[in-house]
Amino acid sequence: MKYTKLGNSDLTVSRICLGCMGFGDPQKGQHSWTLDEERSREIIKRALELGVNFFDTAIAYQSGTSEQFLGHALKDFTERKDVAIATKFLPRTPEEIAKGVSGQEHIQRMMDKSLENLGVDYVDLYIYHMWDYQTPLYDIMDGLNRVVKTGKARYIGISNCFAWQLAKANALAQQEGFATFVSVQGHYNLIFREEEREMVPYCREETIALTPYSALAGGRLSRRPGEISKRLAEDEYARFKYDKTAEQDQVIIGRVAELADRRNVSMTEIALAWLLTKVTSPVVGATKLQHIEGAAASEKLSLTDKELAYLEDAYVPHGLTGVMAQNRPETHSETHAWSLGEQKI
Repeated sequence: MKYTKLGNSDLTVSRICLGCMGFGDPQKGQHSWTLDEERSREIIKRALELGVNFFDTAIAYQSGTSEQFLGHALKDFTERKDVAIATKFLPRTPEEIAKGVSGQEHIQRMMDKSLENLGVDYVDLYIYHMWDYQTPLYDIMDGLNRVVKTGKARYIGISNCFAWQLAKANALAQQEGFATFVSVQGHYNLIFREEEREMVPYCREETIALTPYSALAGGRLSRRPGEISKRLAEDEYARFKYDKTAEQDQVIIGRVAELADRRNVSMTEIALAWLLTKVTSPVVGATKLQHIEGAAASEKLSLTDKELAYLEDAYVPHGLTGVMAQNRPETHSETHAWSLGEQKI
């Protein structure tokens, strides 16, 4: 496994980040397909054996049980100093807003609950999960700066934002002497490349790490046409993100399969090898041992310029979907995808 710096931070992370959204009690969250603690531990342990030291979770994933499962496993299988843990917090709830809970207080509560779930004294990366139009940006950046200053988070990151939002937030932080975002976790893969319009060049210019989610498009880029994962079979939200573009995406998926056959590797390896030429460390979910093994193998695979172009030239622009489609002021009263498992603090 190769390692790299996370943007302009001092964090050294593996080129593959294990995404832990697939871990957690299925009775306590959004998804029916998540793994129980015993099976989650097997995958986390295997990831460590393969050299993965970067783990991504969130308080919203199965009402905090993803954080709990990850924390238990890391405590049993490794030393705290040898891993980089990232977790995320949600916007204030309508109830908190009505009660006058400030953005700073909300972040402190979220941080303390995540640390309790994980069983650690600090996280390496604390991520602003989605843009909160109901809370002043100053309060968000001040709140995040406070958790950095108190040592509860080493660095901060952001997810599900536009490049202008990231630029605005970091400009405010620099003006006020606050901690700045060192990474962005957006929606980016071979069949969804809209981040290349503004976010990718901006982050390259500012040395901000790209750690995209949905690296395999919910399993679409790892399976032959017609093959359906349990997640796609049971998760309406996962299907929704790509259903409208299924026909045009099949061309690229077919090319991934073709190159996999030609190189005698898995489709996972081809799709992630392409993404690794673009980003710092993709967040890759795993619900089977073979998933994390394929992800780790992708880091060793080099694609030729001709192969990269073959994978890219069939792409057709996509409309925004998922959480990013809700990133606008008028959706503040809507239920976001990650608000379904209400956080208890």
